[in-house]
Amino acid sequence: MNQIDLKGRVAVVTGGAQGIGHAITERLLASGARAILWDIDRAKLDEALAVLGKLGPVSGEVVELTDDAAVAAATKKAGAIDILVNNAGITGGNATTWELDPVVWRRVIEVNLIAPYLTCRHVAPVLMARGWGRIVNIASVAGKEGNPNASHYSASKAGLIALTKSLAKELATKNVLVNAITPAVAKTAMFEQMTQQHIDYMLGKIPMGRFLMPAEIAAMVAWLCSEDCSFSTGAVFDITGGRATY
Repeated sequence: MNQIDLKGRVAVVTGGAQGIGHAITERLLASGARAILWDIDRAKLDEALAVLGKLGPVSGEVVELTDDAAVAAATKKAGAIDILVNNAGITGGNATTWELDPVVWRRVIEVNLIAPYLTCRHVAPVLMARGWGRIVNIASVAGKEGNPNASHYSASKAGLIALTKSLAKELATKNVLVNAITPAVAKTAMFEQMTQQHIDYMLGKIPMGRFLMPAEIAAMVAWLCSEDCSFSTGAVFDITGGRATY
């Protein structure tokens, strides 16, 4: 593991109780940061804190990230924040666009796009006031290419990419950098929301012939959170094993 220096930094990781968020938190703690997890699942959050607490200073809050007031309260309670990683997301299952329930479609947009907007809305002013900050949004290659039978998920991640680019331009002179990463699929608990046919489809699209490891995403995120990342903002970093064509 290459060493990234995040000593003294405070990082908020949404959806940090499991999967990719858990791996990102592990890497940030290993790099010297203090982590604050915002997650909706109290049981998973408690389990994660018990494990991650052995690696470094970490705390957690149950936060409904689609609720503006809840995000505002969590931000105020956190106090000093240097890094925001918008990782929380859902897939919403798989179906053709005309078969997807509008309730499910809207919930995916709420969790994957509205929630990052709300966290950025409240955390960005904190970062500006501190004169330094990093925001990393976990998008998806689906947001660049559009996966069949996942229009809701693809649309939400495309929106997150656009949010990243807009916010980065707004903060470009504030010493706050905003970037996104677009992973191929990583084998996590989110697989439980997908059909086997969709899983096979995604694997077949990856030239390296394997799924992404959460630790590989975490390594990229750690660099984007560091001072070594100093002239990249509004960028979209590919991590797809060769799938992406742009």
